[in-house]
This record gives sequence, C-alpha cells and structure tokens, in this order.
Amino acid sequence: MIAHGKDIKIFSGNSNPKLALDICKKLGTQMGNAEVGTFSDGEKSVSIYETVRGSDVFVVQSTCSPVNDNLMELLIMIDAMRRASAGRVTAVIPYFGYARQDRKTKPRDPISAKLVANLITRAGADRVLTMDLHANQIQGFFDIPVDNLLGSPIFVNHFMTKYADCHQEVMVVSPDVGSVARARAFAQKLDMPLAIVDKRRQKANSSEVMNIIGDVRDKRVILLDDMVDTGGSLCGAAKALVEVGGAKSVTACASHGVLSGPAIQRIEDSVLDEVIFLDTIPARPEVKCAKIKYLSVAEMFAEAIERIYEEISVSKLFN
Repeated sequence: MIAHGKDIKIFSGNSNPKLALDICKKLGTQMGNAEVGTFSDGEKSVSIYETVRGSDVFVVQSTCSPVNDNLMELLIMIDAMRRASAGRVTAVIPYFGYARQDRKTKPRDPISAKLVANLITRAGADRVLTMDLHANQIQGFFDIPVDNLLGSPIFVNHFMTKYADCHQEVMVVSPDVGSVARARAFAQKLDMPLAIVDKRRQKANSSEVMNIIGDVRDKRVILLDDMVDTGGSLCGAAKALVEVGGAKSVTACASHGVLSGPAIQRIEDSVLDEVIFLDTIPARPEVKCAKIKYLSVAEMFAEAIERIYEEISVSKLFN
C-alpha cells in the first residue's frame, strides 16, 4: 500500500480537542504540536511548532459553538499547513456548521453551506471528512472529495446490545417526514418496525405535532434525528408518542447535540428516558443532565483517517 505523504500528522483546533486526542490514541500517534490562540482584539492566531513538509495532515475541528470562531480557526490552520508545504491537508469536521442553510427557501436567502464549502476549499483543503451532514447534497457543494461518515452504525451496535432481550417490543420513530429515509435505513439495520411523527412547523425553532403514523402503543420507542438544537421538536415528538400514541418509553438518539437555548432544560423536563449523542460536539462541562449520554466516534474517524492515508476505500465504514 502506498500512503499519500511521507507520514501522518493530526492537529486539533479548540472546538473538540478531546476527540482529536482519542483519535490519536486509536491510531497510536501523538497529537501535532500547535498552538491556536486569540489576539487581544479577538482575531485568531495559529502557530505550528513542527515540520509538516510533505506530510499527510489531518486537522480535526468541529464548527460548533462558537461557530464563527471555530470556523476561522479551521480556515487559518488549513492555510498554515498549506503554506508550510504539507503534502495533503484533510479537514476533519465531525460536525459541519451552517449545514441547515443549504438552499433558498424564500427570496434573497443566502446559501451559507455553499459559502462555507467555498471557504474551506479556497483555504487549501484537499479533502473533507465529516459525519452525518444535515443535507446530503452539501457534498456536491465542494469541488474536492468529501467523505460523509454515518453515525448510525454506532447507534445500531448500542441498541442491539441494549434491547437484546426485548427486541420485539422496540420501534424506531422518525421525528418528522424529512427524516424518514434516515429512520427507515436505521430501522432496517435493527430489524425493527418504523413509525413517523407528522408535524407542522409554524416558525423557526418551534413545531406543532399533528399526527403519529404507525402504532406505537406499549412499545419502547427509539426516536432518531441527525441533530438536536433547541430540543423543541424532539421533546414535542416524545410527548406525543407517550400521551397520544401510548408508547411505553421513549429514548432519543442524534449524531449532533447542538443543545442551544433552552434545550437542556427541555430535555430534563421531558418524558424522554434518555438522549444519546455522538461526541462530534463535545459535552459542555457546565451542563449537568442525567438523561444525556455520549458515545464516541473516535474509532470510526481513526479508521477513516487511516484508510485515507493508506489510499484504500472508506466505504466499509458505511455498513
């Protein structure tokens, strides 16, 4: 096998250093020596303290809150690597921010996801490695290769173990019509039936549950989504499943725990038994909520990075 670049080097910005360290441990390598700081006026500064000339460089940085700071860190780090003659630069973005603005829904709307894709490409990234993009078409916004990993295999393994003794009682539910394809694939992998919560969104960050398509009575429900922002949709769907549908219990899982605004309190006050996220966005240390759990994506990203470095197929990780 011929690797691209003389060696592999992994660097991290400030958004998710724990995940970057976990990836390094899985790969049996050290984190690259770099400092990402802030000037007194708020501008970002990056210093790379080791040579990257000819190396296959991976920059791990989620563009989560503070979104604009983390995005600028990523762009500046990519630029620094490119100017230091890195052999190839891969932007590893476990959570890709601005992904919800992927099309014009009304006149004079921006398409911010395309703008961010242009910025990352223009900064000098040779490829992008991410997970569960909010909209799959964002892959096409880039003029460089994009590997969009799926978090569902991690959840499948978790729930196969958790519900091994009561598999027949469990049902997968899509929280809205737009997530049906994702939920259907997930239900097929678990060999479980599927139901859908039909809701009508009145305005941004709020929704009204209208109907439940499917029989969830006396079922243990797994509510699957790609991200949880303010938590209104998720908690509203869970309430309807219990109060209207008669579900026995509701566990939610989502790849990205954005958890902005009143999300934590809503989850705490909801009928949800448990909410499971992947650690694409780190847990905030000040947030204490017994219902929220995290599963690690380090092993999957480590394997993807190794496969990219060795120039072999990444598609095995989608199964």
